[in-house]
Amino acid sequence: MKKTGINMSISLKNTANYTKNFIVLCLLILAISCSETSISNKEADKDWPVYLGGNSSMQYSSLKQITKENIQNLEVAWTFSTGDASKDGKTQIQCNPIIVNGVMYGSSPKLKIFAIDAASGESKWIFDPNAKVNFAMNVNRGVTFFENKGKQSIFFTAGPELYCLDAKTGLLNEAFGNKGKISLKTGLGEAAQELYVVSTSPGIIYKDKLIIGTRVSENADAAPGFIQAFNAITGELEWTFHTIPQPGELGYETWPEEAYSNVGGANTWAGMSLDEERGIVYAPTGSAAFDFYGGNRKGENLFANCILALDAATGKRIWHFQTIHHDIWDRDIPAPPNLLTINHNGAKKDVVVTATKTGFVFVLDRETGEPVFGVEEKPVPVSNLNGEASWETQPFPVSPPPFTRQKFTDVEITNLSVSANSFVKAKLDSLRTGQQFMPPSKQGSIVFPGFDGGAGWGGNAFDPKSGLLVINAKEIPCIITMEKTQTENSNSVDLGKVSYLNTCAMCHGKELEGNPSVNYPALTNLSEKYQMKEVIQIIENGKGGLMPGFPQLKDNEKKALVNFLYGIENEQIDPHEYGKDANKRKLPYTHTGYNRFYDQEGYPAVKPPWGTLTAIDLNKGSIKWQVPLGEYEELRLRGIPKTGMVNYGGPTVTASGLVFIAATKDEYFRAFDLETGEEIWKYKLPAAGYATPSVYEVNGKQYIVIACGGGKANTKSGDKYLSFALSD
Repeated sequence: MKKTGINMSISLKNTANYTKNFIVLCLLILAISCSETSISNKEADKDWPVYLGGNSSMQYSSLKQITKENIQNLEVAWTFSTGDASKDGKTQIQCNPIIVNGVMYGSSPKLKIFAIDAASGESKWIFDPNAKVNFAMNVNRGVTFFENKGKQSIFFTAGPELYCLDAKTGLLNEAFGNKGKISLKTGLGEAAQELYVVSTSPGIIYKDKLIIGTRVSENADAAPGFIQAFNAITGELEWTFHTIPQPGELGYETWPEEAYSNVGGANTWAGMSLDEERGIVYAPTGSAAFDFYGGNRKGENLFANCILALDAATGKRIWHFQTIHHDIWDRDIPAPPNLLTINHNGAKKDVVVTATKTGFVFVLDRETGEPVFGVEEKPVPVSNLNGEASWETQPFPVSPPPFTRQKFTDVEITNLSVSANSFVKAKLDSLRTGQQFMPPSKQGSIVFPGFDGGAGWGGNAFDPKSGLLVINAKEIPCIITMEKTQTENSNSVDLGKVSYLNTCAMCHGKELEGNPSVNYPALTNLSEKYQMKEVIQIIENGKGGLMPGFPQLKDNEKKALVNFLYGIENEQIDPHEYGKDANKRKLPYTHTGYNRFYDQEGYPAVKPPWGTLTAIDLNKGSIKWQVPLGEYEELRLRGIPKTGMVNYGGPTVTASGLVFIAATKDEYFRAFDLETGEEIWKYKLPAAGYATPSVYEVNGKQYIVIACGGGKANTKSGDKYLSFALSD
């Protein structure tokens, strides 16, 4: 007792000192903890561990070894060749590779997955899924890394299957799913099992879940585009979100009653972003199918063309924002939304930002989905197609202003030459044009910007210091012309012809003439090239890089289709009986192809610029600068200023104020000054870099890597990855 009293006396006497020492000790522990966190974050900054740089899809690197002052010393550090590009220009590499702990993971033109040393480009392993797929429609834009209890995995897709590999060996993880793979069709319903389903963009990891979307057909035979979450350890399906609501679900009333059972699309093909702290995954969705006619899906069509905020643990909807109502223009949201923090009205604000094919930027509150700068519903032209019920208004952001032109009129006709101007004007006078959201028509309607943007799948880069969002875009007008499928107002129809119009005409043309501008061959004189049984096999399985298979066609339809292609008369069927078939392919309209509008020389019908790079100040909601992206050498030699050009892939920003982007048809890799938009460096690639670059550091050296796959826009295919660093 006495001893205790002495101790208590000492304790009371020195309370102030002990308290002071305790506080100092706590601060020391906190400092050590912060130091460790800082080191940890610093190490993470050296990697590029997630598609487009991180869960926020910012396409930003904090590395700054490469600067405006030394960029002229940038050179190729190593080249890695995958060896499987096609010689006919029908393969691509759209992959944004990831880098984790000095190892780079990516994909080849024919969907082989590899691991290489990120400092040297030396191969560690290659996995070949032996996928029998259409390599143009089933491209791979990246892979997903997952670590659990020290075991590292790589997820990727090929065809309708999701694979899980051991990240260190490249061998299948046989504990996952069915000996290392599962079907992407698992949660899509029975009807989807025979339909086209792949995934072009990687999934995203939330805790032990892999959340992933799909690519489906653009036509009326599309599978539903539901979003799925699989257990990343076992492969079990954990939740499914119905992007086309079923009875009793929110949004069901925005469709016809039976739409959930016979309409597809509304899919998340572009990838997703994740706010891990809030536990929210942000998914961009595409249009419902068929892309250009919605008479069978009258209504607003939720949750097509939406930014969806979902509870990542359960898949429950938190909020949604629809960028297009009742889409009939193929205006999918083309890239994962950026999760950013901006300065708004003097305060920090967490936002979700999406750039669209229409040239709009929507800035939404991350927790509520409310527009930060305001959105106005404005009247738009209505459709004149029988049975269509286009939506009478569409949402227009108050700011930022559009980063592309919004209409194609006589004022915007090309000025390359007098003859080009006259050629385009004569054609334009016969088309519906004049403003954004001009509905498809039998007359022919202008879609401007074109079918693929505006903004594209390469994503947008954000610099957190300046608040600048960098977007590359295309401004190439397209023509959409609708065609009757002969299932209405007729006493009889040719089964082969109607099958052709429903299945083939949008690529190969109404008269089998093909479309050379996008490598779609003519089908005339087919009998001189193939036997009938070979054509049936191609119809069933697809061919080469562009031709998909159509296994869902019935045997009599395939036979009638081949007869039509060979000029053999088919049986005439009753269109009313044909229409009774519940098969959702039976629609009254198809379209005559994805036709870009060019002058007689093959250049876009509109005045330049045809491709742009734009920096938008999101703190102010205004455009800071815009410059042409890409150049035609032959036009430069004619004295024509830089025009910009078609581009695919996206930019990446670094902390040193540089914007890196390939993307252009002229096959250059470029760097721009983030502050001014000035082009300060470029390098000729072995093939066009239709991908988004990754930035990383190994052993104190900063690298930038770009996939050089070509294969789009009539450019040659490539098989190389090039990594750049400063010369020693």
